[in-house]
Amino acid sequence: MCLLAGGCSTAPENKPATAPAKPSQTEHAPDTFHVNLDTSKGVVVLEITRAWAPHGADHIYELVKNHYYDGDRFYRVVPRFVVQFGINGDAKVSQLWSSLRIPDDPVKQKNRKGTVTFASSGPGARTTQVFVNMRDNLPLDRQGFAPIGRVAEGMDVLERLYSGYGDMPPRGSGPDGVEIERQGNIYLENHFPRLDYIQKATIQ
Repeated sequence: MCLLAGGCSTAPENKPATAPAKPSQTEHAPDTFHVNLDTSKGVVVLEITRAWAPHGADHIYELVKNHYYDGDRFYRVVPRFVVQFGINGDAKVSQLWSSLRIPDDPVKQKNRKGTVTFASSGPGARTTQVFVNMRDNLPLDRQGFAPIGRVAEGMDVLERLYSGYGDMPPRGSGPDGVEIERQGNIYLENHFPRLDYIQKATIQ
C-alpha cells in the first residue's frame, strides 16, 4: 500500500493561488492550530498538532497562509481508503512549491480513520499533497507516513465528495497527478468536471 504524490459540482472561478517567492526558512507553526476547509460540499476542519510531526505541521501552516490550497480539487477520492488533495490549480504555482521538499518526521501517531497525513513517493519526498485516512490504514505506519493531525469536524462532508472517477493511475482511471501538475485545473475541468474542491483554506 503506497500513497503516491503525483509526479456534477459547479466549478469555482479558476483563480491562481498567491505565488510567493520560494521560502528560505519555514515559519514554526503554533503547537496546535485548525485549518478550515470551505469545500464545495461543506466545511471540514483539520486539527494539526505540531508535536505529532513538526516538519509537516510547519509546512501545511505555511501552505495555508500562502493560499496554496484555495481552488484545489479533491482529485483522489477512494471510499473506505483515502481522500487526497494538494496539487495547485495553477501549474506554475504547483511547480514552485513541489520543488520545496521537507524532511521526514518520525511516525508518532497511527494512520487511523480521520487522521491527516502528507503523501509521499519515498523518503524525503513530501511536498504539498495531503490525504485523510477514511479508514484505519495501519500498514502506512511502517512505510513512514507520519500523521500531522486529525479531522476535527466534517468527516461526513469528506464521505460525500464525488468519487465516481476512481483511483489515480495505475490503480484506476481517475485523474493523473502528473497531468494535474503539468496543466493545472484546466486538465481537471476538461476531463473530470465533477470533482469537488476547496473554495478557501484558512488558519483558525
